[in-house]
Amino acid sequence: MLVLGRSQVEELLDLDALIDALAEAMADLSAGRAFAPGRIAALVPEREGFLAAMPGYVPSAGALASKLVSLFPHNAGTRLPTHQALIVVFDPGTGEPVALLDGTAITAARTGACSALSARLLARADASVLAVLGTGVQARSHAHAMCRVRPIGQIRVAGRNPAKAAALVSELSAELDTEVRAVADYAEALDGADIVAATTHAVEPVVRRAWITPGTHITSVGYNPAGREIDDATVAEALVCVESREAALAPFPTGSNDLLTPIRDGVITPDHVHAELGELVAGSRPGRESDDRITLYKSVGVAVQDAAAAALVLAAAREEGVGGEVALR
Repeated sequence: MLVLGRSQVEELLDLDALIDALAEAMADLSAGRAFAPGRIAALVPEREGFLAAMPGYVPSAGALASKLVSLFPHNAGTRLPTHQALIVVFDPGTGEPVALLDGTAITAARTGACSALSARLLARADASVLAVLGTGVQARSHAHAMCRVRPIGQIRVAGRNPAKAAALVSELSAELDTEVRAVADYAEALDGADIVAATTHAVEPVVRRAWITPGTHITSVGYNPAGREIDDATVAEALVCVESREAALAPFPTGSNDLLTPIRDGVITPDHVHAELGELVAGSRPGRESDDRITLYKSVGVAVQDAAAAALVLAAAREEGVGGEVALR
């Protein structure tokens, strides 16, 4: 079995190839060719966390894999990430386990890359101002990924901790060929932004309709079991897209409070979810119909994303001779 650590995964995973691979994986999922059963989660109530199992099969990528991922929101601000994961890759022809990969780096990269895919499908072609809400791993991932699909000329960073926002600005300024600046609050970040990347653990919404300009594309990947990132008015007005209706509307703790709460309160119905990303990729559902339309991609993460990303990493590792071998028998 090939074993790959986090730094190796980060070096091997090509972001542009990942975005393209995710498009195929999402199309497979929506068409019923790929399989990603609902997550099974073991709750850790005293930490408001859980450990979930996420198996997936993606025929277009020749990928069969399963991820074990823990989500512990209270790790925010500590040396540990909120999401930590391992991925086991199996041979889709024989079922033999062939690789063990760090899944934390893959989770960060594929989440940002799928948000970028949503922007490629839904954001205006001339979108140039990106608001990044949050200062953690996903904030970094989204800033990099969005710059690959739209002509981003300015990135605004807003977070609860000014020091962390300043540190992220410094890091991104050194890595990206665009203007990056910190702003005082979420409202200032959203004012006039073309794309919004919400990557927080917010209890109260950080994206509010009063702060958004018509035509904005919003991506929301944050999770807090006691909160949400997007307010009712924005959800109600937006063209809402998800990875999977089944996953996004699944019961607590794996579904999306940003959708489940307004459904519970009668603000919207489940039919308000316009499309899955795979339907947009395949063209079976339309995307943005006007420049003034607000579009929203709400992500909860699905296993086909991890399987497709792991397949890319494994192929690159074999080509470059990277990783260590461990005998299981």
